[in-house]
Amino acid sequence: MDITQGSTIREFIENPLAWLETNSTKIIFLIVVLVATAIVVKIVTKGMRIALDKTEIPSASIFINIVRVLLWVFAVSIVLQPVFGINPTSLMTALGVGGIALSFGLKDTISNIIGGFGLMLGKVVQPGDLVSINGATGVVKDVTWRHTIVEERAGNEMWIPNSVLNTAALEKMPVPNEAMTTVAFTARGDRNTNTDAIATTIIDAVKAATADIMLPDNPPLVKFSGFSPYGIEGKVLLFTKPGVLLSTMQDRAARAIAGEGFLVQNAAPEEE
Repeated sequence: MDITQGSTIREFIENPLAWLETNSTKIIFLIVVLVATAIVVKIVTKGMRIALDKTEIPSASIFINIVRVLLWVFAVSIVLQPVFGINPTSLMTALGVGGIALSFGLKDTISNIIGGFGLMLGKVVQPGDLVSINGATGVVKDVTWRHTIVEERAGNEMWIPNSVLNTAALEKMPVPNEAMTTVAFTARGDRNTNTDAIATTIIDAVKAATADIMLPDNPPLVKFSGFSPYGIEGKVLLFTKPGVLLSTMQDRAARAIAGEGFLVQNAAPEEE
């Protein structure tokens, strides 16, 4: 190693050390502010979740996320001048001028944020609501700053932009309605047919087969709906626990009543 190379390495090592020594106060201040802000954010968000759960205000992440952003913006404004030498007022002015152009590019995001606030403050939807949107049915898991998350019974999640949800047809559903499915049947129709006995037999068989997946306090019902050339048309109304596929309930009910003598189970004759 020659003298020139040794001098270059020495300068490379000494310059960062000198910079660190000169700016040590600023660095320590920056670290303290960031750590303190992280702690405050954690405490405030936890406290907000507890407080929201005890009030009529819906407990959704959109409120907590907005407060989190505001706290970090406040922390950044504290360190701008002493650490980076940037005047916060001048920065806000510059952002205000550029914000006009930026707002055009973020108009969808802004629309979603405003839509999210409208949904929550107006209590249109809240976490835990059962809703049907454009034919899709599920439970509202959360309303974020951009999306409303709806989980279907099968476990699929729909992420619906808040701006779309504000203009879409939305239907709130009671639990039994969302849990209901049906199994159709045809009973033999003659003068000796006892519909009450048929209904009782079907209900007893279905209850025994679906007791573990049946929605509590909502036993199956039998409804006769009309007549056909083959007999009396009817349906078994079934109410399924959350987390169980409706098709599972249909399968068990159909297996439970298959083979009953009063049912018409032969296929319709083919037309010549």
